[in-house]
Amino acid sequence: MSKPLLGLVGIAGFLLIWEVCPRAGLVDIRFLPPASEVLGILLADLGLAAFWAAVGETMTAWAVGLVTAVIAAVVLGFVVGSSTFLRTFTYSLVEFMRPIPSVALIPLAVLLFGVKIESSLMLIIYASFWQVFIQVLYGVADVDNVAMQTARSYGLKATARVRHVVFPTALPYLMTGIRLAAAVALILAVTAELVIGSPGLGREIALAQSGGAISSMYALVLACGLLGVAINVAMRWVERKTLAWHSSVRSETVV
Repeated sequence: MSKPLLGLVGIAGFLLIWEVCPRAGLVDIRFLPPASEVLGILLADLGLAAFWAAVGETMTAWAVGLVTAVIAAVVLGFVVGSSTFLRTFTYSLVEFMRPIPSVALIPLAVLLFGVKIESSLMLIIYASFWQVFIQVLYGVADVDNVAMQTARSYGLKATARVRHVVFPTALPYLMTGIRLAAAVALILAVTAELVIGSPGLGREIALAQSGGAISSMYALVLACGLLGVAINVAMRWVERKTLAWHSSVRSETVV
């Protein structure tokens, strides 16, 4: 079986188990409605303007936070990674701040911005920044010293060396970081909306749960999952197009 067909079979099997378990009484139907009921509500939500407004709020926070984090991480990553002194000087600070969970900053975000979208952006930017920044540092460190010395011997200035030597080497690392950051940004966007109450799908999930609309809650959770799949597929496509010249992508194409 081909990979796409095998994946569809897996999804169908999961939905079948989900449908059978509550109907057979293996789980309480009040807490886990059948898959057919949840999917029906999800299809109905697709025709509601309120649903798409919530999706728009979530995707706006995701996009703004991700773009901001990527720009900051790329600039700082190339600056810090290009200097041995700066890498050593910032090493302890990076290792201290990177493991801090973004959700631990929720009280600070609420104090600073309340329940507005800025609170979500703070968490998204913080979490996504490290995904890209660390990858850029690895990419810059992976530059071949012989290639760099050759560029210097040909008289290339610092900006030209970054453009023609450092950036092509770091680009695969950068694209990996962006793909990881895109997933993390969506997780933090929904988490912030769920906990803080800022507008978006997360808040709609919390409202459905508190109102006892369990089927609607599961439908919104599925919507978040579908958004995650769409984002991952889109980022993989961008990565393949951007790195079409790279050996790893060429080997995937051949396979």
